[in-house]
Amino acid sequence: MLSSPGVMACSRTCSRILGLSLGTTALFAAGANTVLLFPNWDVSYLLRGLIGKQAMLGSGLWGGGLMVLIAATLISLMGWRYGCFSESGPCQSMLTALLSSSLAFLGALICFITSGVALKDGPLCMFDASSFNQMQAWKYGYPFKDLHNRNYLYDRSLWNSVCLEPSKAVIWHVSFFSTLLCVSLLQILLVVIHFINSFLGLFCSLCEK
Repeated sequence: MLSSPGVMACSRTCSRILGLSLGTTALFAAGANTVLLFPNWDVSYLLRGLIGKQAMLGSGLWGGGLMVLIAATLISLMGWRYGCFSESGPCQSMLTALLSSSLAFLGALICFITSGVALKDGPLCMFDASSFNQMQAWKYGYPFKDLHNRNYLYDRSLWNSVCLEPSKAVIWHVSFFSTLLCVSLLQILLVVIHFINSFLGLFCSLCEK
């Protein structure tokens, strides 16, 4: 059976791994959201304001990206006992763990919800509005929001037949928002593990005393 010092050392090692893992996922989230701002690597859509509202919201940049990265930095510093964390007591460590967990959880949750809504609504693209019984023939909008009887995520025949511009708009949208959804879900899981790990570290610190 592990002694309290052994469990505490294991807890700090776990914090180092979790901090590194969260930091890596934050970079992936920021990268995926950045790519969504440039469909087909074309900057003209961004300059003309033809980017979907969920991509422009940038939850992958400031939510799953910056907020999680700040939390990951704090978690790593706690794990390495660096700087002001070198002689921190159990209560201070637990408070820092709660703050970092809350910050990362909030950022990841916002990114997760935004990505889910984006996948539900579909991409912003130019489509033939006349097929939807509207007067204007061509316009930019969210054509898949009006398809009540068909789900574009499961009907791949719609991917290249509805959106006319940008080309492969649906593939681009689904690929990177699915990436954001999976990354933010992984971040939430890592935050839960971090909270459990911090609680065990606090418990062992108090037992040692």
